[in-house]
Amino acid sequence: MTRAENLIASLPDPPDWLLDFAVHVSTRFNASRATSLVSELSRLLLDGQPRHPQALLERSRRPGRSMGPLARALEDFFTAGRLALPTDQAERLAAGRRQRRIDQTPEALRAGVGGFADYQMRARQRALRAGTRPRSDNTIELALAVVRDLAVFLTGQRGKNDWSIADVHDVEAFLADMPKARARRLTVLRQFFRFARRSRLVLIDPTMTLKAKQHSAFRGRTLTLGEQRQVFRRWTSGDADVHPHEALVGMLALLHAASSQEARLLTLDNIDHTRCSARLGDRPHPVPLDPATWAALVRCLDHRTGLNTANPHVIVTKGTKAGRTPASRAYLSHVLDPCGHPPRAIRSTRLVDLVNTLDPKLVAAAMGLDPQAPLIYLDDRIRQWPQEGVSAEPDRQTRPER
Repeated sequence: MTRAENLIASLPDPPDWLLDFAVHVSTRFNASRATSLVSELSRLLLDGQPRHPQALLERSRRPGRSMGPLARALEDFFTAGRLALPTDQAERLAAGRRQRRIDQTPEALRAGVGGFADYQMRARQRALRAGTRPRSDNTIELALAVVRDLAVFLTGQRGKNDWSIADVHDVEAFLADMPKARARRLTVLRQFFRFARRSRLVLIDPTMTLKAKQHSAFRGRTLTLGEQRQVFRRWTSGDADVHPHEALVGMLALLHAASSQEARLLTLDNIDHTRCSARLGDRPHPVPLDPATWAALVRCLDHRTGLNTANPHVIVTKGTKAGRTPASRAYLSHVLDPCGHPPRAIRSTRLVDLVNTLDPKLVAAAMGLDPQAPLIYLDDRIRQWPQEGVSAEPDRQTRPER
């Protein structure tokens, strides 16, 4: 605060928000970092260029993948006070990820992948204007990765350096490398070769006669009853070695079939302390939390309080405590690593149990899912966890009707 007051005294016309910014950073950073941010801001205010918030925010950004601490602090402060618009940092990072996938493509086939990326971006812009559901950055990046892998396969293993000579046998051999991902990769390749045919890169679409050949049943893994008991005891024992984030994400997945995305976006406003319930994702109604899950949530909130953060999310990390963004997807994907089970397997265990004991349509309605989504868990190929007195193989005589 002393550094900010000295800066105000040295400026002929100091901005009226400068002292509020000093308060903002002092409550989110330690004294040394907060003083450093005010000093960095002073250089921007004394460089003779425009001082309005949007100009300061743009000049404070560092080139590369990281905006820098000052730019992030200014963005949080200006956007919260409606003094400036958010930056395009997320779009810039996504563009960099797309370009890296294009650059990893063999040079002979790189132009086709770059054109496909432009085509995907134009399609997203059309979807935004039409009000339909546009493809996310992650979806576009996954599609580019599949086409890049095909290009590497064609040049490295098939000796082909032109899209026009790729045939159905090449695509079939490429899909055979990862049979579990066949349906997803084939969908992407159909999109690419439709674009390639319209762009005159190929004369014939080699994916026209291919089929996914993949059963629509659920093929993921689930936890046995003993493994469920083991992780339940781990997350409810109050062991100090178990991180509060692990306990909360695990309990939400194990007992309430909550996805990592639902736990990641859970905010303080979504919690009802009076009724011990929480709103998860797009679920139409608040989810009543059992005592064990509520205890894990309270422990997570206590951990959040110890961080002294203004971030509205329940799960706050060291990288997000100074801002308002949720924890990264990568953090949530690895938060359950200490227990030895991925979040998807734990969630699938609960979904299999709910769908096979309740009406799948009710499960879909309660969780905000597509009505067809739970039906894959009713297939005969599901191997239920072994229980006392129950065979591991499902009884085909008593299976639920599809």
